[in-house]
Amino acid sequence: MRHERLEDLLKLAMDMQASRGGISLMDIQEHYGVGRRTAMRMRDTVMRVFPQADEVDTGEKTKRWRIPPGVIDRLISFSADELGDLEVAIDLLRRDNLNDGASRLEDLSRKLKAVMDVNATRRVEPDLEALLQAEGLAMRPGPRPRISVLVLEELRQAIKACEKIYIRHRNRVTNRLRGRTVCPYGFLYGNRHYLLAYDEGAKDFRKFTLSNIEEVHGTEEMFERDLSFSLAEYAEESFGVYNEEPFDVVWKFSPKVSQDIRQYQFHPNQEVEIEADGSALVRFRAGGALEMAWHLYQWGRNVEVLEPKRLAKMVNDNRPNWPGNP
Repeated sequence: MRHERLEDLLKLAMDMQASRGGISLMDIQEHYGVGRRTAMRMRDTVMRVFPQADEVDTGEKTKRWRIPPGVIDRLISFSADELGDLEVAIDLLRRDNLNDGASRLEDLSRKLKAVMDVNATRRVEPDLEALLQAEGLAMRPGPRPRISVLVLEELRQAIKACEKIYIRHRNRVTNRLRGRTVCPYGFLYGNRHYLLAYDEGAKDFRKFTLSNIEEVHGTEEMFERDLSFSLAEYAEESFGVYNEEPFDVVWKFSPKVSQDIRQYQFHPNQEVEIEADGSALVRFRAGGALEMAWHLYQWGRNVEVLEPKRLAKMVNDNRPNWPGNP
């Protein structure tokens, strides 16, 4: 039996225990993308392995089956990747000021860790710590590009192992495919998603668009992480993912939109001051003037850039062409 099929059967068993109303053949077909005959074989296999499974009397024509609570609890474990994704989801909710949802997921994370086997926790913790250090969040929301699952998995494994990798990356502008040997440090999520790595050829940290990484090859050569480098600090120095020398930003929003501004987070370290006339001053320090200008499009003439002057000029020069301007 293929590993993927065994994994599906274990997942089906967990589904059958988790569902109070039971799992039908149609549920199996839709969830696992299989035909009816395969769904029947999967159901029968799970019921042979777990004789405690039984048909649920729902009073409906559709037959459903479930496994009683507690039967497969010892088979359930949580990987570092799963717990890491949960922590990223918490950070995303906090970034978007959805603090209630973030608090609930934090409670869920604590509960999952509490029920984990001690030995399993000990095995997972080093990988989880590495993944959490490797997940960075940029502040600009937007559409999400498609990224190869296999590429992402290879990169995550290399990050956890501190292994140098050889990547084949396609340049967005020239469309040329180039090979580089890099030390992967983590991911930066924003309008586009990036791998942040130390490029041995450039002798500096570089961002590589994840959707443009076509190949990843391990080198079996390890590297030592620069302990003075912080992905979180790197992300906070940028507005979006454009990395440049940080500068002081002061934006003035008209009274018409100042109420919205109080609920809006432009940057983790922002300060908001409401003036006597009802206008709002937003201050923070970050790099990324071009992406700031793009972001300000949506505010039209309800925003004025007070600092820095070069950003003010960039915004004012393009203001007549902004869509929706009065």
